[in-house]
Amino acid sequence: MEPFLAEIIMFAGNFAPRGWALCNGQLLPIAQNTALFSLLGTTYGGDGRTTFALPDLRGRIAMHEGTGPGLSPVRLGQRGGSELVVLTTNELPNHNHSGSTLNGSVSVNEVDGYSDEPAGRNIGISPTDTPYNDKVTDRTMAADSVNITGNTSNTGGSRPFSIRNPYLGVNYIIALQGIFPSRS
Repeated sequence: MEPFLAEIIMFAGNFAPRGWALCNGQLLPIAQNTALFSLLGTTYGGDGRTTFALPDLRGRIAMHEGTGPGLSPVRLGQRGGSELVVLTTNELPNHNHSGSTLNGSVSVNEVDGYSDEPAGRNIGISPTDTPYNDKVTDRTMAADSVNITGNTSNTGGSRPFSIRNPYLGVNYIIALQGIFPSRS
């Protein structure tokens, strides 16, 4: 069966058969390939005066041009995607990091605990609360006398990683000769 001119197929061989070329983005002269140029134009490259390029499918998958419900539009000849990506914080799902218990002690001098001078004697003095109990009954002490803060440490190396699906290497070839396709 004779192919359509510009038809692209997968080929398991390590060469392009006669009348076909590998889809490696090579430039062809317009003068010797006028019919093929009339179909491809400079969609895939070339200067449009003396040369035009074949599609380059090395490291790429073919995607139907146009748009569909919920899909972004794709133009004929448009390149997209990336072999490697590095995720940013905004691309990670919302999550929490657990922390471990922090043990420690706070020394309070009970002999000097009656003083309102915080230098070395009290945990701290709130402007509105008393740091000690000067009454016979229970009294609320300053609630914000001790602050303990901390951070989780950074992790990860921000290394790029592959986003390729499992694959099998084959060649894409394009028909340089064949039936000129008619519009239906």
